[in-house]
Amino acid sequence: MNWLIGVLRSITELKVGLADVVDILTVALLIYALLALLRGSRAMQMMWGIVAIAGLYLVASTLKLITLSTILGYLLAFLPIAIIVLFQQEIRRMLSAFGSTAWFPRGRGQDEGPVMINELALAVQALAAKRTGALIALERHDSLSVWADTGIALESRFSYDLILNIFIPGTPLHDGAVIIGGERIIAASCFLPLTTRHELSSELGSRHRAAIGLTEESDALVIVVSEETGIISLAVEQQLLRPLDETTLRNALAEHLYHLRPRREIDS
Repeated sequence: MNWLIGVLRSITELKVGLADVVDILTVALLIYALLALLRGSRAMQMMWGIVAIAGLYLVASTLKLITLSTILGYLLAFLPIAIIVLFQQEIRRMLSAFGSTAWFPRGRGQDEGPVMINELALAVQALAAKRTGALIALERHDSLSVWADTGIALESRFSYDLILNIFIPGTPLHDGAVIIGGERIIAASCFLPLTTRHELSSELGSRHRAAIGLTEESDALVIVVSEETGIISLAVEQQLLRPLDETTLRNALAEHLYHLRPRREIDS
């Protein structure tokens, strides 16, 4: 009780200035950003586990449980290394967000986005009608060069016909993902990271898991065409939107890729 009274006295004697307020708000925002990043992921469960160990250590130290507090103390001593190992994916995403090219927006022609979206939606609908499996990742602010390097470089201008030809069954580029950046097809036959989430439906195959997996590590949009059902899906921000058709896919791409309100000529 005496230590609590001492803490209260020290708090009441504090002089808070503008710099202190800014400092506290900055730390609070960083903690909020971290929690938002971890929300709904396995890392959140691991973080609660670390908090539980730290809480148990405080209880053991208070109750003078020497053996338990010593063991937990050694565990907490390696906590910085454990955080780097356990949260490496989340750390990469956070650093990528800070270094995102969103700080330096790239200029696009007013009509480039709608034209590309229209052709892409038409191509995806054609693939779905033939039940041709496809996986198409669209780069937004985060660079997808790491995953583009796993495939075959194309660096070609986007076109409806090229997309259809890439996914012709039996061709060398059919397996894997196509990565599109801006108005160009960067690479094909790329490997994407698979999500490790266990709550996903067993009906979702490797293409859907790869699509969600990429959105866990970047802000990319990923289009999936199911080879078994022909259903069109769009992975965005770790969520899977499905089933989609040509119109709903076009509208979703306009909203998330270029932040455009779909125009009447696009919806026609």
